[in-house]
Amino acid sequence: MSHKLKVGELKEHYLTDEEIWRIFTVVLSSKSAKSSTYKYALIKALIENLYQVNDRFELTYDQLAYSFTKVYWNLIVQHNLIKQNRGKNARVVTIIKEIQSKYQIPAEFSFDKIAAQIQIKMVSEVKSTMKQNVFGALYGDTSEKFYAFDHKHDYFKLNPSVHSFMLNYQRLIVNLTNYHMAKMIEELNEVPSINYLLGKVETIARRSTLRPFEKVLLNHFKNSCFYCGKALSNGKRQTHVDHFIPWSFVQSDHIWNLVLSCSTCNGSKSDKLPKRYFLDSIIDRNNELIDKEEDANVMSFMKNYKDKKIILLYDYSIKNGFDQIWSPS
Repeated sequence: MSHKLKVGELKEHYLTDEEIWRIFTVVLSSKSAKSSTYKYALIKALIENLYQVNDRFELTYDQLAYSFTKVYWNLIVQHNLIKQNRGKNARVVTIIKEIQSKYQIPAEFSFDKIAAQIQIKMVSEVKSTMKQNVFGALYGDTSEKFYAFDHKHDYFKLNPSVHSFMLNYQRLIVNLTNYHMAKMIEELNEVPSINYLLGKVETIARRSTLRPFEKVLLNHFKNSCFYCGKALSNGKRQTHVDHFIPWSFVQSDHIWNLVLSCSTCNGSKSDKLPKRYFLDSIIDRNNELIDKEEDANVMSFMKNYKDKKIILLYDYSIKNGFDQIWSPS
């Protein structure tokens, strides 16, 4: 009955890759009891926040609940995949549908388009459900070795060995989690095929717009392409926001991994890594952002950023198969 636990301590602090793989295999298999898709959604939330941990490998419940809520909003409301539980509706489904109805939010609205105060209310309610049914359940399935948690203090700490493992094998873990989550959703809902669902599950964490980040970057930096340096305008070189390290690897939107780009560079770069010398440029740019202490928005976006995070992200993306290196022609 680990899902009822209010506190969970780490049983072991050091695990080998082989031990972690063995536990992950159990979590993704039928050996792990799953009455709902909650465990998969928590793994997706962890992946989205891998580069948001502080120096003690801690995350807040709010960070995880935000990502968790976004996953379900986009599945339930945007894609009408209501059944996320065997038997009665999952509590998260009820929360989301009630809030959508109360505030008359259109089904085509992705999570990031919802008003901030409504997002906060929804995340708060979902967080309460996660405390009852999610944190303890996955904790038990991972043999109490992947993370520690404490509901009273909204405290969550990843095992450093697990954090390193997830960085190293991120792409594979993402693909495995997406596949098994899609397979379960297919069993619960009447949908055409698992291939149809995989496309939905793979993109539920993606924002519909990067406009808020674009505004911040335009406010603090000159309107020129990060890669080729040419001025951006409303003409052929219109402004794009590009993920410096591809979204398909990062699986999240952080301003410290976003740059202004012209349409030519954005289209040409696509899902490739920029040449390593651009890494120095984005680190310099990010340090300029950190200096904007008077801008609360920027400070919020840059929380827990360290130069080493984007360097690690670059190196781990290559290890995960993103080895096509690009530079402007």
